[in-house]
Parts: sequence; C-alpha cells; structure tokens
Amino acid sequence: MTGEAAGNGQDGPDELYERLAVHVGQVAAAGGEGKDPVNEPMIRHWCEAMGHPVPADGSAPATMLQVWTMGGLSGHTAGTARSSAYDDVLALLDEAGCTSVVATDCEQEYLRPLRPGDRITYDAVIESISPRKTTKLGTGHFVTTRMDVQANGELSGTHRFRILKYAPARPPDPASPRADAKPAVRATRPRPVVNRDNAGYWEALERHELLIQRCTGCGTLRLPWLPGCNACGCPDWDTVPAAGAGTVFSYVVMHHPPFPAFDPPYAVALVELAEGVRVLGNVTGVPYDKVRAGLPVTLDFLTVDGEFTLPVFRSVEAGEG
Repeated sequence: MTGEAAGNGQDGPDELYERLAVHVGQVAAAGGEGKDPVNEPMIRHWCEAMGHPVPADGSAPATMLQVWTMGGLSGHTAGTARSSAYDDVLALLDEAGCTSVVATDCEQEYLRPLRPGDRITYDAVIESISPRKTTKLGTGHFVTTRMDVQANGELSGTHRFRILKYAPARPPDPASPRADAKPAVRATRPRPVVNRDNAGYWEALERHELLIQRCTGCGTLRLPWLPGCNACGCPDWDTVPAAGAGTVFSYVVMHHPPFPAFDPPYAVALVELAEGVRVLGNVTGVPYDKVRAGLPVTLDFLTVDGEFTLPVFRSVEAGEG
C-alpha cells in the first residue's frame, strides 16, 4: 500500500516536511553484518514454517532475503545499529504528534541466490519521505528505506520497506454532528498491490481464470506467484489454469476489528486446490459458522467495486447455503 493508494489526499507543503526532506538520501544503516552466515538449519526451519520444500540445490529461498539481516531478540551486534539520521526522522515525527506507526509495503528484488556459507552485509538509505498525507488512520508521512544486501561483497538483492508514521484520526462525536457533514460515501476495499511479478495473475482473474505458476525447470507448481522456483531456484516458468475444485485446509472467522467495506463475521479460508497448491479466499454459499476444515469448495470469482476481481470459494455440499 503506497502513500498514493492509502491517502485520501496530499496536504500542502509545510515546515515539518521541509525538515524531514533534508534527510532523504542520508544513510539509514551502514556496514551492517548478518549475525550468522547463510546456513542450512535456518533455511530448513524457514521452509518448514512456510510450508515450502527446501530448494533442491540447497540455496536459500529468495524471499528469505531480509531474514539474514535481522537482529533477533538480542538485537544487532555493535556497529550495525541504524543511523542517527533515521532516528532524527522518527524523532521529528514523534514531536509533531505522529506517534503511531504501521508498516505499509515491502518490495524486494533478487539478483543472485544465497547459498550456505555466504556472509551477509548490508547498507541502507532513506530513499524517500512523502509530503503530508491524510489517510483513514490519520495524518502523517510515508518513510521508505532501501536496504542493499550483499553476499560475500556481491550485491544479491534489494529490500525496500515503507512505514506510515501518523497522528491517529479522532473518531467523530456522534452527539455533535457537523453542520457541513456530507452524505456517507460507501467504503471501498483495499486495492491489491500489482507489480511486474504478479500482474499476469491479476489480469487472468479479470478473465475469470486462476493461474498457477509452473516451474519449467522442475515442474513444481506454486501459489502465490514468485519470481523464481523455491524447489530448484529456476527463474523460468509458465502457467496452468486451476481446475476449480478444492478443499478447505484451514480457516479463520473474522469478527473484529470491523473494517470499512467488510461486513463481519465472515470466513477466510486457506484452500488446497486439486493441483496441490493453496490459496487464500473468502468462503461463500455457506454460513460462516458452518465452514470447517475438509469442506469441499469450488472456485468462483468476485468483482470488487467494479474495479478488480478476487478468487472466492463456494461450498459444494448439498443443502449448504
């Protein structure tokens, strides 16, 4: 979710933004070192937690890029703390009342596989700070940092991380209606993040097709879409359409917190498709309290706000819905 996607509008330039903007381009962290080299146990534990097979060539899944830079519960070793410039940005926002923070976006680019034994170093820069934005959460600024991750001194990937530091919006007092109050506007769903790696997935949904990536190296199927194969590391792939049959593997019922454009309670399921991959989606055609693991479902499509399409899953059991 970028500032432009999340904000209801951009306020005019102000003194705070001018003070923040001078930090753009300054170092956020320098000379950082991973606490451990890339290693097989961490790769195995991550793959088990994510439900992915360990890549056949022993390399780390590309999406583990940030893992090797984390400090863990004990924090980073001396000399790898973030810079005073980044702390200054956060302090300026705190002083202005922007004391709340939410992570809004993460983008990664992978340039080479990471293999056991690789020593990880990294540097980070404050890449951008947005002008003041007014969002439903409140008013604040989006701060984006870019981390360049090196393996044995060679650039292996880039990690961009964006936060919103904001002053929480105060809920309106129903006992004091404003004279200039406007009619309520129907809330819209959050928009999906579409990028070069997943654009084909969203385009296919508009055609009422759910496309599964297939590695052309080893034939492994995968959802969600990824830039490369977790099984063998091959970057080449094609797609196969999902047949539509599936089974609820796991689910949650959302009761709280209520969110605009959603009407709780409702069920969100992790559905295992007949092809063996799993995908998240709402369950329809059955009351939320009747959803269960093992429920047979079939693929359906929901057009949201007349703008984009999502996969949903309808119960196929007789008498349900």
